[in-house]
Amino acid sequence: MSDQQVDQAKRTWLIASGCAGAIGGVAAAVPFVSTFAPSERAKAAGAAVEVDVSALKPGEKMTAEWRGKPVWVVRRTPEQLKDLEKLSAEMADPNSDRNAYPTPDYAKNLTRSVKPEYLVVIGICTHLGCSPSDKLQAGPQPSLPDDWKGGFLCPCHGSTFDLAGRVFKNKPAPDNLEVPPHMYLSDTKLVIGEDKKA
Repeated sequence: MSDQQVDQAKRTWLIASGCAGAIGGVAAAVPFVSTFAPSERAKAAGAAVEVDVSALKPGEKMTAEWRGKPVWVVRRTPEQLKDLEKLSAEMADPNSDRNAYPTPDYAKNLTRSVKPEYLVVIGICTHLGCSPSDKLQAGPQPSLPDDWKGGFLCPCHGSTFDLAGRVFKNKPAPDNLEVPPHMYLSDTKLVIGEDKKA
């Protein structure tokens, strides 16, 4: 047998054993990699949530749960909507330009919403994760200014948010309340967690 025939046999053997090893490696890796796929429970926890807002009257709020977080849906009155523009100068981020909690493009407006009448925000303070209290009624109230126009107060450290979820200046909370992805299926059906049509 010549040296060239021996080298060719070795080369064939190396290629064949390398391919077999690669196939064995893939076969061993598939079950391991599949453990990284989310469980059905985890998928359900992150699933979109459908909310019916037909019973929500102007000036009222309802809470839905999405990904273990409270999502507030507030139906604002015409007066509350008018007050938002007057408050812009008092806001730390009136146009939702900060990126810590990016605001979807369809909510980058004065009302921070798809439909001006409805506010949809995650009800968790951006300071330390507390849940602010409803202070939807206008007027003087404890821990709030006398010219209060309605919004939310975080009782832990005093951060205040208007009825667009924008944080007031000089408060501990660094950012506005987060607007989750959402879309409307109809005038009264809202889906939180998806915004494919936006």
